[in-house]
Amino acid sequence: MSTTYFNEMYDRGEIRLPYANLETWQRDMPQELRNLKQAEAEALFRRIGITFAVYGEGGDPDRLIPFDMFPRVFTHGEWTRLERGIKQRARALNAFLCDVYNRGEIVRAGKIPARLVYQNEAFEKAVCGIKPSKNVYSHIVGIDLVRTGPDEFFVLEDNCRTPSGVSYMLENREIMMRMFPDLFRGNRIAPVERYPDLLRKTLASVAPPKCDSDPTVVILTPGHFNSAYYEHSFLADLMGVELVEGADLYVEGDFCWMRTTQGPKKVDVIYRRIDDAFIDPLCFRPDSMLGIPGLMNVYRSGGVQICSAPGAGVADDKAIYTFVPEMVRFYLGEEPILQNVPTWQCAIPEDFAYVMANLDELVVKEVHGSGGYGMLIGPRASKGELEAFAHKIRERPENYIAQPTLALSTCPTFVKDGVAPRHVDLRPYCLVGDTIELVPGGLTRVALTEGSLVVNSSQGGGVKDTWVLAE
Repeated sequence: MSTTYFNEMYDRGEIRLPYANLETWQRDMPQELRNLKQAEAEALFRRIGITFAVYGEGGDPDRLIPFDMFPRVFTHGEWTRLERGIKQRARALNAFLCDVYNRGEIVRAGKIPARLVYQNEAFEKAVCGIKPSKNVYSHIVGIDLVRTGPDEFFVLEDNCRTPSGVSYMLENREIMMRMFPDLFRGNRIAPVERYPDLLRKTLASVAPPKCDSDPTVVILTPGHFNSAYYEHSFLADLMGVELVEGADLYVEGDFCWMRTTQGPKKVDVIYRRIDDAFIDPLCFRPDSMLGIPGLMNVYRSGGVQICSAPGAGVADDKAIYTFVPEMVRFYLGEEPILQNVPTWQCAIPEDFAYVMANLDELVVKEVHGSGGYGMLIGPRASKGELEAFAHKIRERPENYIAQPTLALSTCPTFVKDGVAPRHVDLRPYCLVGDTIELVPGGLTRVALTEGSLVVNSSQGGGVKDTWVLAE
């Protein structure tokens, strides 16, 4: 395992230019002031209600996500390249979804094995033949990126269903501006505050042809027990749209309606934050109490737009991920700007043999896993853990992929004794409608435990404000 990491603040002992002003800022901040500001940030997060839920571990399920006050900084040039690569990837993923739910040309051409698509548990047969407005299936694409060098970025995974965390991107910035206004006066930082307006504009742009000139957009939530409920209500408030649960909506005729105190109101676009299985009990899980009976019939007839489309998850499956660079070439006729992490599929005999022989050097993930669960970090695993995971892979090799242990970049992070490097990743949010939009920034997640590579909040990770310096 490599122990040399790219430090985003220092290059051979010298401060990298993007961090020049921050070095002075952190050096001149007394420990007492830092402690005071950290307490203030935590109080603000708690007062606003920014929590995420963790069930099954005992105690209060609502947790406060750790917030690190030391921002992560990208230059304008670095961001420009990332933006081009993210938009390219979002276009290719949507082209893939449109293709596999219709003619399946990429499968016919032998570029992707049919079993990975049509036998994938995220592939929804009920969506076949449906072409949503503007042929957009994934309207909010969260691309998880890692950095390994000055000009080396890799895509770790794609999130095409309901990527979460954007509320932290916005609130991290709001709290930093409130606590350190002088920092923002002394640095030209591109704004992220436009995201809610861009999201509403994106959703309205894909309203079905049957809708009125001013589309009604709603956010569909599973309810307050969902781990991301704060984000659902937060976005609804900032966008100026209704936050609804399944019981608030019903189907009549060719349309979906919302119950209001003024009577029924037609709904044109549903930004759904519930899983496919629960959207419509007449089409998917019959025991679902979260969805709207008959909604898929309205969707199929063009009476409502569901964002992101049911079945969009087949594009962010970790086995499908391997083929995204090929999608870029096949659909766009371009070379990928952003590269994948080298990946072995345990369902392929040669890959399986390599993974089993090198398990202690690799990161192994469940194809449908998320949140940092169901994975093995070989170099940090005990002999017993390696043996147990090897048994799992042998039982269901098709359920696992493996990747090398990347030398994730580090960012300066406030720790108990001062400032220390900690590993980070980045999730920008790409909005796809009649245009493709991206605010300059994203959610930086940080592994707060020294040496840890796991940044997920459910696994002890925290968040940072992400700066993109203006030109």
